[in-house]
Amino acid sequence: MINVFNNQPVWQKSGLWLLAGFLLTLSSCHKEADDVSPKTAATSNQNGTVDNWILENMRDVYYWNDKIPANPDTTLSPSDFFDSILYKFDETLRPDGDRFSWIQESADDLTASLSGQTKTTGMEFTLYLRSSGSTDVIAQVLYVLPNSPAAQAGLKRGDIISKVNGQSITTTNYESLLFSDASTYTYGLAQLNNQSLVDTDVTKTVNTAVYQENPVFLDSVYTIGSKTIGYLVYNQFVPAPNGSQGTEYDNQVDAIFSKFKSKGVNELVLDLRYNPGGYTSSSANLASLIGKGVDASKLYFREEWNATLTPYLQKEYGSDFFLQKFSTKAQNIGGNLSRVFVLTTDHTASASELIINGLRPYMTVTTIGTTTYGKNVGSITITDDSGKIKWGMQPIVFKSYNSLGQSDYATGFKPSVEVEEPITLYPLGDTRDALLGTAIGQITGTVASSRVGATQNSLKALGSSIQRKAGGSQMIRPLKHFSL
Repeated sequence: MINVFNNQPVWQKSGLWLLAGFLLTLSSCHKEADDVSPKTAATSNQNGTVDNWILENMRDVYYWNDKIPANPDTTLSPSDFFDSILYKFDETLRPDGDRFSWIQESADDLTASLSGQTKTTGMEFTLYLRSSGSTDVIAQVLYVLPNSPAAQAGLKRGDIISKVNGQSITTTNYESLLFSDASTYTYGLAQLNNQSLVDTDVTKTVNTAVYQENPVFLDSVYTIGSKTIGYLVYNQFVPAPNGSQGTEYDNQVDAIFSKFKSKGVNELVLDLRYNPGGYTSSSANLASLIGKGVDASKLYFREEWNATLTPYLQKEYGSDFFLQKFSTKAQNIGGNLSRVFVLTTDHTASASELIINGLRPYMTVTTIGTTTYGKNVGSITITDDSGKIKWGMQPIVFKSYNSLGQSDYATGFKPSVEVEEPITLYPLGDTRDALLGTAIGQITGTVASSRVGATQNSLKALGSSIQRKAGGSQMIRPLKHFSL
């Protein structure tokens, strides 16, 4: 939204803001193929318009705005220009640098995908090398969305895909085979036979469709002796479907905890193993249902912005602008809990890690699985709703701290109990599932080891479709319009 008040900071002109995070490198920035044709004056002028819009906003809001080059090249394509002004992470030279900012050509597509609406087959999967030293690749299905094309085709958690459209998947073609813009895929399945993967004649043909994902995937209650265990699989922090200004999905989470409370749940397992992040408001809502002794007076986390913008925000909106407090929730079950178990993998990121960090000052948080991704910063979606500029960008603008001032998880949270997902997967919610079963064992006292099944899966992971998910490693703050 470009306004005509030239004396206003550029960040006020930017329109729609969402605090967000990172789309992992598997999809990068949806960057277009390199164009080696000569650039016309019209192209350069068009690039200049967008690039200057990018530069003005970044100089105001970017967390590392003091590191932006003084005279960047505004004739570059917008994606290349955005990339050129970032304070990029380097393990040796810039260990404090940016791993997460990105830009996307369609702001509409960006905001839709942040709310869980995408064109998809309806399944998420992990990529593995088929065997040590091999260049062959398999894709193992992690979960399938209800009523999606993948579900209708009969695909299910644990299925192993070895071929796409008749071609074996390899390290050189998996990107083009699995992540193309095709409208139909035919997947060839393999199966585990005596600890060896064997191709089968089974194929599943799956179309793609625009699908609105509900992040509330599954909930259950297990009664084992004196323990009443609530279990929630929650795959993205999204308050409502795309286009809604409501809180439909948050309301579903509230209803689940109301049920947990009525059933006397006194232990909780929160399954965030495939949750790459999302809206901080939904993260705060969930934390407010879990935390022991929390209410609207207690701090969930605070934000640290750049030195340029902080004084202005402080003056205009007061210190509460930087604070996210808990809510007072009638459905809170914290009074019956002394601890919470969180199931994690390296897909557990950002707003999911915020749950772990934000609850740590108030109760024992036991993590089970593998080390989380490690993202303690957030960004905002900047769009121009005047219609002149179609791009949307997602620059990092703040770092988060819990109520004890802790922000020490840039390399992820190491699990309290280490468990790798094996190559044989049980349905989510099945107590034979490696992570859930370990959590239940911890609760009932039948599993005491701090390292369980860590070598069950010897295949080398290459990545995951979850890394391409918008909202992947996201910390998204609710939409805010700042009045003049």
